[in-house]
Amino acid sequence: MKNYAIWIAAWLMLACASTKQADKINLNDVQVAQKLIGLEFSEAKIDTMLGYLEENLQGYEQMRTFELSYDTEPALYFEPFPIGFEFPKETPIHQWEIPDNVDLPENPETIAFLPILELASLIKSRKLTSVQLTEIYLSRIKKHDSQLLSFVTVTEELALELARKADEEIAAGKYRGPLHGIPYGVKDLAAVPGYPTTWGSEPYKDQYLDQTATVVKKLEDAGAVLLGKLVSGALARGDVWFGGKTKNPWDLSQGATGSSAGSGSATAAGLVAFSIGTETLGSIVSPSHRCGVTGLRPTFGAVSRHGFMTLAWSMDKVGPIGRSAQDCAVVYDFIRGQDHLEKTVKTTGFSYAYPTEIKTLKVGYFQKLFETDSGKVLPQFASTLEEFRQLGIELQPVNLPDSFPFEVFDIILRAEAGAFFDELVRTGRVDQMVEQHRGSRANSLRQSRFIPAVEYIQANRHRTRLIEEFSKAIAGFDVVLSPTFGGNQMMITNLTGHPALALPTGFDERGRPKGITLLANYFDEAKILQLAEVYQASYSHHGKVPTGVKGQ
Repeated sequence: MKNYAIWIAAWLMLACASTKQADKINLNDVQVAQKLIGLEFSEAKIDTMLGYLEENLQGYEQMRTFELSYDTEPALYFEPFPIGFEFPKETPIHQWEIPDNVDLPENPETIAFLPILELASLIKSRKLTSVQLTEIYLSRIKKHDSQLLSFVTVTEELALELARKADEEIAAGKYRGPLHGIPYGVKDLAAVPGYPTTWGSEPYKDQYLDQTATVVKKLEDAGAVLLGKLVSGALARGDVWFGGKTKNPWDLSQGATGSSAGSGSATAAGLVAFSIGTETLGSIVSPSHRCGVTGLRPTFGAVSRHGFMTLAWSMDKVGPIGRSAQDCAVVYDFIRGQDHLEKTVKTTGFSYAYPTEIKTLKVGYFQKLFETDSGKVLPQFASTLEEFRQLGIELQPVNLPDSFPFEVFDIILRAEAGAFFDELVRTGRVDQMVEQHRGSRANSLRQSRFIPAVEYIQANRHRTRLIEEFSKAIAGFDVVLSPTFGGNQMMITNLTGHPALALPTGFDERGRPKGITLLANYFDEAKILQLAEVYQASYSHHGKVPTGVKGQ
């Protein structure tokens, strides 16, 4: 019996040693892994690396025992501005001229689609109270959102409380400006105390964050009324979330696209006066284009992202979506600039003037993106380019940079997203997400673990070159016109951090909105907004009531 016990003990020790040895990184592990990075080392060289790889793994495991809060940014952060760039001087909020001759429409639907400054006029003159306006939007949400799925959470009690406060302040002569009493919605990546911040994803649908996003705080200070949290596609991807698919109000068989799907859909449908969206790789511009609204993606660093979910620290931007360029200009003016809570935020200038002499603007266009290979203008853009020429603008051709490894740049977003959602993947909670197909956010986060740090750094070095080249290409222009999709424009300008404006330009043969994108140099938001406002004053392609929500 004694010998048998000794034999059992010896066997267990050998088994444990074998298991421990099996857990170690070995030659075969490295040989297989080499295929993921396109490199091949000899067996002798691999043998010399095994100790380092074991130490690396031990370091990863130790690091994972230390918690990181959502608002902890990397020590290395993105600075997109080319060498020698001069930042604008800080300017105060523009003195917006509120018209004093606006009549109150009888039809609530007409009221819901009025521009911000006309709504401001009605509220300031007390022809319409903020409570009445808020109730109009709440009624429209209850009537139409079951089809659109643009809201995650309706903050009805808070909205009415803020509206009553606005009415009391205005009655007492304490008018805060054009957003005072104006109802809006914010993409549900932004934290609002007391309400879920779901990030559009099943694992976070019951998440409450005890902080207020800077943009929400700035709008609160301006007297705006928060109607609710608008849908983000799951973890800022697409228009599908745990509650379904957010719809385009112009065609309910079609999704709103982009992760600011709720913001685009609700604004187009007249469920809010304006909304706040975010963009990393098209999520303001794309749903604005699809839903026929005007969306501003500001310069990287022009608007604080504090209190918003991070998808990619070096690519995320926050901006307004409205039914006109003027609406976007008003909202941007109030949310831009420093908050001393988020280190990428810069001082901003905003010299907005309307009417403006647009004939003095130097306007370029990415000619090759607007034309076929034979040099003929694509039919969907012919009338739009002619409309700009009719405004007295001479369009000058510009070329997009093309000698870059565009296929690799997406790893920048995916690697940064993988870092932010590290815990989600390691715990397996990523499996709870609704979409699990090859192109899903869940799958993108899983594969991010296999992006080498060296390649991430190399991609950012190429990005530095791209910033310099693209900045040089458009430096001589005030505004550049581009198709919203096609070529690499959207990827390039999100990587470089230049501002963009989604501009509706009419409807296609199926009655769906179409549009283009206006681009500008860093912090030149005023120029693209001014040109867009002149265009919209001349051609009424914006502010329409979508077919999916017509009638009360």
